Amino acid sequence: MRKKWMAAFCVLSMIGLVGCQKNAANEHRLEQENQQLKQQIEELQKPVNSEQITQNEPAIVEIVDPTTNTIIETISPKESGYETNPQAYQKFIEQVAKELARGTNTINGYDQRMVLDRLDETGNIIKGRPQTILKESELVERVLEASATGGQVEVPLYITQSGYSLEDIPYLEEVVVSSFTTYFNSADVGRNKNIELSAKAIDNVIVGSGDHFSFNTVVGPRDEAHGYQPAPEIINKKVVMGIGGGICQTSSTLFNAVDQIPVKYVERHHHSLDVGYVPKGRDATVSYGSLDFRFQNTNDVPFLIKTSYGKDFLTIEIRTAEKYVELLTKQ
Repeated sequence: MRKKWMAAFCVLSMIGLVGCQKNAANEHRLEQENQQLKQQIEELQKPVNSEQITQNEPAIVEIVDPTTNTIIETISPKESGYETNPQAYQKFIEQVAKELARGTNTINGYDQRMVLDRLDETGNIIKGRPQTILKESELVERVLEASATGGQVEVPLYITQSGYSLEDIPYLEEVVVSSFTTYFNSADVGRNKNIELSAKAIDNVIVGSGDHFSFNTVVGPRDEAHGYQPAPEIINKKVVMGIGGGICQTSSTLFNAVDQIPVKYVERHHHSLDVGYVPKGRDATVSYGSLDFRFQNTNDVPFLIKTSYGKDFLTIEIRTAEKYVELLTKQ
């Protein structure tokens, strides 16, 4: 009996030992799995290496508007040929810069001509708009520099305000430094109305030092919505009827007035036929959206454009403060 009991005890002991061994093995396996899981979590929690991202993802260049901090253009250098065809890539970037600066058929560009300030009837200033230029070559250079690694590039905008001082405003009408008068037939009602409207549009305009004057920008569209009427005008050596006919008398009168002071002409065109209101070769034809009369005040002082429209005449004067007269006199 004792032998049977001992045998049974040995069997139970062996079973218990096997069970302990299995439990130890399971615990070891679970510990290894937990350690592996812990290592995976630690790897996921490590900070992302920007160099690794650069290697895995293509560089992206974002062009940003500095006035609004908004992204206006996104460029993928790799897809655009930065690595495979650098010359074509640069041409592509130059086209992007050109469209952003000058606009397209559907989107306005950043470039804007200056709309000059003017005085109202009581002498208060009516603010215009500063000149804005997007420097295309600088934008191209910035994008090319950023194309290797990607990043954001600000649009290089240069904004120029009108070059006059508020202290000069009360004195700009003191002295007439130049003047010119042209005449017209008082019976040409439509044509005369167009002269009157365009003359009023340039009256009391302040031209500061360094400012660019654009007749088309100041006067604006010549259409029925703005009160302009049908009248004879010269197009391709023919006299035809057109809305706004006659405003070239205003632009030509202005040319002959400012031509008596030192200015730089940026754009000026002649009619295809002689006109009778100014001497031959002394005209300045304009057409909204195409031909313009533009000049720059290259003097260090501002001046004021004054117009006087009468029954059969138009007079345009250039005035300035008495202390500036000598600086606006041609030598």
